[in-house]
Amino acid sequence: MKVIYDPEVDTLRIIFTSSVIEESDEEKPGVIIDYDSDGNMVGMEILDASKRLDNPRSLEYSIEAGSSVENLGR
Repeated sequence: MKVIYDPEVDTLRIIFTSSVIEESDEEKPGVIIDYDSDGNMVGMEILDASKRLDNPRSLEYSIEAGSSVENLGR
């Protein structure tokens, strides 16, 4: 998975897989979901990200391992 924020156009892009994008739908205003040829979601784009997110330049994530959650970074 890859997360890219472009401050010049204020867009946050999340790429889930390297599959070719076959179709894109704007599910909600300013939120575009990308699908492959099998209908699987492969990416997401958030327009006007700084207006929709607390801080599009910051990323916090965690990975659940068994029954505990390990916070790995910001």
